Amino acid sequence: MKVLVADDDAGSLLVARAAVERSGHDCLTAADGDEAWAMYLEHQPDVVVTDWMMPGMDGMALCRAIRAREADLYTYVVLLTSQGSRDDVLAGLEAGADDYVTKPLDPFVLHARLLVALRVTTLHADLAHYRRVLSRQARTDPLTGLHNRLKLSEDLEQLHVRSLRYGEDYSLAMCDVDNFKTYNDLYGHQAGDLALRAVAAALLSTARESDGVYRFGGEEFLLVLPKQSLGGAKALVERALDAVREAAIAHAGDPSGQLRLSAGISAFAAGNHVDAETLLGKADGALYAAKARGRNRVELAR
Repeated sequence: MKVLVADDDAGSLLVARAAVERSGHDCLTAADGDEAWAMYLEHQPDVVVTDWMMPGMDGMALCRAIRAREADLYTYVVLLTSQGSRDDVLAGLEAGADDYVTKPLDPFVLHARLLVALRVTTLHADLAHYRRVLSRQARTDPLTGLHNRLKLSEDLEQLHVRSLRYGEDYSLAMCDVDNFKTYNDLYGHQAGDLALRAVAAALLSTARESDGVYRFGGEEFLLVLPKQSLGGAKALVERALDAVREAAIAHAGDPSGQLRLSAGISAFAAGNHVDAETLLGKADGALYAAKARGRNRVELAR
């Protein structure tokens, strides 16, 4: 673990450092509360062992600041104090400390506290990891591995706000696999799943690093194209349709004999006060126009 010890008493600081290093942990030291806070922000230690009374930020204030800042990672805080009354102990715990040790510091007692700290911080690190995994899973389509509707709503809101603020264009492209119900009827749902994965791969292969590719639902996909005008978006989406054609997925139920894609595109431009939901509707309307005009094509929303 990385352990930060803060104490304005040089002798106590040396004892604490020796105990921490003898326990096999990396040790950082600070001579006052302000220095401790700066080192905490820079190094993000797993454990903070802090004196109660120090110049600048005292131990109680340091505890509160650490707890106010923490997100996924948990810092185990031990208060060093010569004040052993019950009220003082409760005040320290309420401020965010996990444990306390009275002075003069006993290296054995600190070693024991660090064993507990290791268990607690490891548990918190595991929980943070599982939270991140669950968060990714909740925002990922399990079939294609693309982002899903939940992630789309978050990303599109952020993009729209940013584009409004900075006067930037962006485009949305709604894509739909042509005659997909017939494909499933002819080849079965397992083949349909494989086809959707192939379409997802084709879309990813043509998207820029800054673009977002989402499974919108069923056989529908959405491309979110930041800083992309209507004309630029059309060129990119036509390349995506070419990539699907090049995949050469046989489809006896399509006039072309192969799986094809249709798309509709809408665009946000600076000075255009339309909201993101309206743009989605316009892209969907353009997609229906592409279907009505023979499929296997791109149409632009007007």
